[in-house]
Amino acid sequence: MSNIFSGLQQIIDLFTQFPIAFYISVFIFCVLVGSFLNVVIYRLPIMMQRDWQQQTIDFFKPELPPSFIKKYTPRGTFNLVKPDSTCPQCQHHIRAWENIPVLSYLFLKGKCSQCLTAISIRYPLIELATGFVGLWTALHFGVSIQTLVLIVVSFFLISMIMIDCKHLLLPDDLTLGLLWLGLLVAIWDVFIPLPDAIIGAMLGYLILWSIYWGFKLVTGKDGMGYGDFKLLAALGAFVGWYHLIIVILLASIVGLVLGLLIPQITRKLPSNNGSSNQAVPFGPFLGIAGWLTIFYGDTIQRIYLQWLLGSCLMFLMFRAKQAAE
Repeated sequence: MSNIFSGLQQIIDLFTQFPIAFYISVFIFCVLVGSFLNVVIYRLPIMMQRDWQQQTIDFFKPELPPSFIKKYTPRGTFNLVKPDSTCPQCQHHIRAWENIPVLSYLFLKGKCSQCLTAISIRYPLIELATGFVGLWTALHFGVSIQTLVLIVVSFFLISMIMIDCKHLLLPDDLTLGLLWLGLLVAIWDVFIPLPDAIIGAMLGYLILWSIYWGFKLVTGKDGMGYGDFKLLAALGAFVGWYHLIIVILLASIVGLVLGLLIPQITRKLPSNNGSSNQAVPFGPFLGIAGWLTIFYGDTIQRIYLQWLLGSCLMFLMFRAKQAAE
């Protein structure tokens, strides 16, 4: 064990002396993990669907005909490791050299090597995005425990953002995993003390829970999902209760802008037949806002308070001028 710690210390010393090597290593590592995140983003919702399907069949099994059970019972192993990756069009097994992040996409010119079906640009973009997010974290925090933790947080957030965009779903495996990570690192005051993390998690959940039920009582509609409550609770464990307002404000502003733009865009798409009923997930806005708040929460709060104070002073001066006239 002492040899392991000694080796880790040597690596840390090396990265401290040669920061360029640290940045390059972080970028390459995050790009490689980005390839795995593509697997998580694609397979985790399917795994959840198969699990729900199996639970439903098990619950109603005495009332279901054997033909129905045989048809809808999930078959085979399906997890993050098995089955091996294949082309969805021709079922060609992806070989190791065809699965190198970014480079394989460029070498194959964005097409399957067998049937020449186009490969989604999403895969290399996620890999590159993960790499640049990790690089930005390393540049901001340097060789530190904060960098390591925030890179892991970024992995969680990227996965959740992409899954929520496509499926309007925030898996408990990710939201609760991020929550426990936030509380764990708070034990050692990596970002905030443990009491602030606990209160932040509690308030994060309760704030959106209250908004959800208030909206539902007034309109009779669901304004958001329970996954959003859990995600804000997880972010509260990292930013603390005092920065939750920043996360909510940032997420709401971006969500409002896109909420106004998306109906205008989708209405023009032929596939929508002029309809503007497009559900907009709130999770991606929370994820981005939370990530920015972890990095720049104090700066954003200072700017916001200065703007608020300036607006109040201008209003008071305007009212005083009116009273004098």
